Amino acid sequence: MLFRSVLLVAVVLVLGLSGGCSSPIPNRNPVGEPFPSIVAEPLDAESDEDRIRIPEDFAGKPLLLLVGYVQDTQFDIDRWLFGALDADLAVELREIPAARGMGARLASGFIDGGMRRGIPKAEWGAVATTYGATAETIAEVTGTERPRNARVLLIDGSGVIRWFHDQGFSAGTLIALRERSEEHTSELQSLE
Repeated sequence: MLFRSVLLVAVVLVLGLSGGCSSPIPNRNPVGEPFPSIVAEPLDAESDEDRIRIPEDFAGKPLLLLVGYVQDTQFDIDRWLFGALDADLAVELREIPAARGMGARLASGFIDGGMRRGIPKAEWGAVATTYGATAETIAEVTGTERPRNARVLLIDGSGVIRWFHDQGFSAGTLIALRERSEEHTSELQSLE
């Protein structure tokens, strides 16, 4: 118990001293832009070969990313996740925790362990973490103001962002997302 307390204090100090709470980046709407190539590590990864490349590993199919920059985003992500699953969207779905700053990178094992304890093992593959420079790359695409709001990105089969939302979950917005995802599913099927 003492070891855990000391470890927690050390992590807090490291995060505080190394910019764990990075400066906000102005929010922006990236619709129409290609999503940058990133590598993320699913919680169930056992080696470097298990990492995923976004958007490359999802080529040819729509991908819905639920991006969170702070732990408090989880509430909004959960609402989007439940809504997307209930709407039975024809998309691949990944939750992407994006922890910015050197402190977050140094504490990645501790953070990932905490997520594994809070998520059923069967769902670990749908949560792919990013840290440091990779998280910063995503932040440059979406912005980080109002960090408690999830960044919801619909990426088409060629890697282009076709729909984006960062204003919090609402049923009406979920309907708009479903309509947009159905358009892209129809487009992909017509190409086959």
